[in-house]
Amino acid sequence: MKYTNMDFLKFLLQEVHPVEELFKLKRFSHVNWEQVWMMVESAKQMADRDMAPYLKAMDIAPARYDGNGNVVTHPQLKTIIRQAADQGWINGSASFEHGGMQLPLMIFNAGHHIFQAANNGSQGYFSLSAGAAALITSFGSEAQIRRFVPPIFDGKWQGTMALTEPQAGSALSDITTKATPLGDGLYQIKGQKIFISGGHHSACDNFVHLTLARIDGAPAGTKGISLFIIPKLWPEEDGTLRDNDVFCAGDFQKMGQKGYSTTHLVFGDLNKCVGWLVGEPHHGLAYMFQMMNEARIGVGQTAASVAMAAYQAALQYAKERPQGRLASEKDPLKPSTLIINHPDVQRMLLTQKAIVEGALSLAMECNKLYDLAHAAESEVKHNSWLLLEMLTPVMKTYASEQGSRAAALAIQTFGGYGYTVDFPAEQYYRDLKIMSIYEGTTGIQSLDLLGRKVWMDKGKALQILLNEMTSVAGQAYALEPLRTYAKALDKEVERVNTVLSHLGQFTRTDIDRMLSDSTVFMEMISYGIIGWQWLKLAVAAFGRLQTGDFTRQSAAFYDSQIHTMKFFFRYELPHAEACQKTLLDPQYLINPGQIKGLA
Repeated sequence: MKYTNMDFLKFLLQEVHPVEELFKLKRFSHVNWEQVWMMVESAKQMADRDMAPYLKAMDIAPARYDGNGNVVTHPQLKTIIRQAADQGWINGSASFEHGGMQLPLMIFNAGHHIFQAANNGSQGYFSLSAGAAALITSFGSEAQIRRFVPPIFDGKWQGTMALTEPQAGSALSDITTKATPLGDGLYQIKGQKIFISGGHHSACDNFVHLTLARIDGAPAGTKGISLFIIPKLWPEEDGTLRDNDVFCAGDFQKMGQKGYSTTHLVFGDLNKCVGWLVGEPHHGLAYMFQMMNEARIGVGQTAASVAMAAYQAALQYAKERPQGRLASEKDPLKPSTLIINHPDVQRMLLTQKAIVEGALSLAMECNKLYDLAHAAESEVKHNSWLLLEMLTPVMKTYASEQGSRAAALAIQTFGGYGYTVDFPAEQYYRDLKIMSIYEGTTGIQSLDLLGRKVWMDKGKALQILLNEMTSVAGQAYALEPLRTYAKALDKEVERVNTVLSHLGQFTRTDIDRMLSDSTVFMEMISYGIIGWQWLKLAVAAFGRLQTGDFTRQSAAFYDSQIHTMKFFFRYELPHAEACQKTLLDPQYLINPGQIKGLA
């Protein structure tokens, strides 16, 4: 069964967000289009062979705790992780000096999009390892890099991020895991962490937990948090491994992603757990945010990828399933029509396509900005970082929330069969739902956006975004058939400014009131941002239709992009106006610190 669209992926990389522009930068000058696309195609081959066929099997036989500190996972997982390591999908974006391939994140994550669509749970394991290794190479010492990164890149050791604690949840300022100095950068660690993805399983030999803890006497709040490398088995200089008093106390059984272990870890129950401080004391949260921000983009992309798989399954089913007749057909003896011919089925499929492809385009926008923020110079570098900071919470939230809606529409497209395990739509829906919680809930992302990102650097990040939206609208104005949609996008820029002008009055006088509607603001601006992406897609497609150059994609492909853009602007973008009405309404029905209406 088809689970992604390689033509659309190529369109994004070649024509909408041209990756070849990155090859002009020194960091990526060693690669060309033919090489990187060959890698992406090899990812598809691996996914077809090793991942997609096991999606359902890993759901039926989930990761399970054996009661003795071990989590048993599907035997295929080991093959998947080792294949990913061998083909460069763990170390691919790392620098040459650290044993990587120095690929643009655009290409690295293009491959990971395919894996996410094929088998999202198993992709999570080696994606986590890639992020953990990147954190160590960014902030760790040479000795730490030498000892921990190569076996992670080899797929033999699993990297994780250990933040959440039972009593603190997402409030990282309240973590209590203790770190007591032992000398030489080593600390005795004692505490617990929950919801640790990949924290233990049977596909790797060791686990490297990048863990937030508080050194004895550290300041309260987030300023007193430090980052530690805590392996389950401590690697000695001679290569031997000794137990490091890290115990897996259980594996959470979940609604979806059943093959992806989610563990409860106990550090130092026997007072023998040792952690190695990364970087400077009390800078741990700042370091961890590198991995968290990359993970937020990855979670958003995963949501879009799983929704893509659900859409592809629904589309295929709609093309094959005959049922009923059009309302205009009065003869009951005429044969049934395929359900794709029914208008409401078309509406559901176009809604899915509009959400999925718009979100994937935004993911590639973010990936490219990441590459520019790390490899470009001067103003381009800084502005790319600012825009990426602005878009990251939107990418994560829109893809996960609207992706869930798209997957629900996939179930609806299947009808009663969609609710059964005979077809994959129900699993995609279950697997996808966690994406709105991973790396910070929708509420947390919305607080980040309205409480920090729109005001950062005196509003410069927001202004860069609005300028980009206006620029694409300007390109569309030059193309007469797209002029109406250019005006609509300009209206969204105006809407954002109007709402922020209203909310800005509360930044000093009533910050709780302003932030109480942050999720509504997130929804509003998300429609405009995805509208920006769709107009960008349409401008690229219309250019090809104008020139008649169909050497890369067919005329039908380009026409479908323009048609879906029009659908988004008619059926989805109008929701932003309703959000604006809520945000500007003077009657305030949410009272921070008070409970009313919930009796």
